[in-house]
Amino acid sequence: MALGAVGQIHISVTDLDRSVAFYRDVLELPLLFQLPGQNMAFFAAGDVRLYLGVPESPRFRTTVLVYFWVDDIEAEHARLSDRGVTFDSSPHVVHRDEDTELWMSFFRDPDGHELVLMQERPPIGEV
Repeated sequence: MALGAVGQIHISVTDLDRSVAFYRDVLELPLLFQLPGQNMAFFAAGDVRLYLGVPESPRFRTTVLVYFWVDDIEAEHARLSDRGVTFDSSPHVVHRDEDTELWMSFFRDPDGHELVLMQERPPIGEV
């Protein structure tokens, strides 16, 4: 038996309402549901569910690095910048081969988790 696709990723947060607002209103990820009376919210990120939660114990505290595929990295960088997101880097090439360039741009959520925009596209020039 082999492992299947990743189904859910937990992201520890310190203020659920602030994080829900960021992921829903700034990043515009679809909010699937929140559990009443519990510090949990679930978002759709393609086929993967993001579980934002205030950990009940240090055992469940996470530090994550999440990469989001985008169709147009410059447009998404501009859209999020207009919404107040501060980026650590502008979109830039991190890898190139004969067929593709891999572009990335890094930013953080309200709890300091590293988030990344990424796009693969045909090569357009030198690094």
